[in-house]
Amino acid sequence: MSFGLKDNKCRFLVIFLQERQHKIIVMATDQYHEPAEELSQETRTFARMITSLIEEAEAISWYEQRISLEKDKQAKAVMENAQQEEFKHFGMDLEFLLRKKEKWKIVLQSILFKKGDIVELGEQGEEKVD
Repeated sequence: MSFGLKDNKCRFLVIFLQERQHKIIVMATDQYHEPAEELSQETRTFARMITSLIEEAEAISWYEQRISLEKDKQAKAVMENAQQEEFKHFGMDLEFLLRKKEKWKIVLQSILFKKGDIVELGEQGEEKVD
């Protein structure tokens, strides 16, 4: 069976699936767009943290949807508590990334927790790093 795959990881997965009689086995997705072995440890860590930030944002959204529909008060309270944990994790992921990317930090410091037009604040923040 040929899938026209060029990547060694993909070929390994196809062989693995063939050996398992074509059963689909869920595996972690490759989060890199470039060959992982060519990326620095710092870049791989950064990619993992970006992925974590995305996953926390998705979880916050899922809880928001569930909370909006939940009728049972206790179940809703449990979900709200869980969502708060996701907010905390999102914040920690974001802070980690901002400590690694000074330009991001400068821009976001111009936007976050400020009164005024969000777009204008963003443009002012960008000007600070240009």
